[in-house]
Amino acid sequence: MNTEDNKQLIMQCYQLYKDKNIKGLLNLFHDDIEWIANDSDDIPYAGSFHGKDQVAQFFTMLDQAQDAIRFEPQDFIAENDMVVATGISSWHVKSTGLTYDNPWSHIFTIRDGKVARLQQFNHTAAAEAAYRPMREAGMAKAAPMRH
Repeated sequence: MNTEDNKQLIMQCYQLYKDKNIKGLLNLFHDDIEWIANDSDDIPYAGSFHGKDQVAQFFTMLDQAQDAIRFEPQDFIAENDMVVATGISSWHVKSTGLTYDNPWSHIFTIRDGKVARLQQFNHTAAAEAAYRPMREAGMAKAAPMRH
């Protein structure tokens, strides 16, 4: 695939995500895809995932945890087998009722016409703050009472 084809592939990925067609999206990924993101104790879908099955679990956890209020890819930069996409999003956390804004950058590596790797960078602190009240409430319930 050439650079423009790679860029079109990534645009197609985002459209499938926005259409909630996760099965179609997964078909554009290599079986051994690497999905790399920051770890967080507060965010239920945080961390890295390897292989289509784990990436499918990521999308299930994401869907169970939050709803997209806004998800807008903005720029696509492609060179050789890599595509960088930047965008903005806003999310509603189901467990806390809080929302957060999340500017993001995704770096994709394409191999044989499919996505082989995604590394994402986003506003982890904003997401943690939106999830944290749930965690802190749970910790407060578990804390022993002092007399």
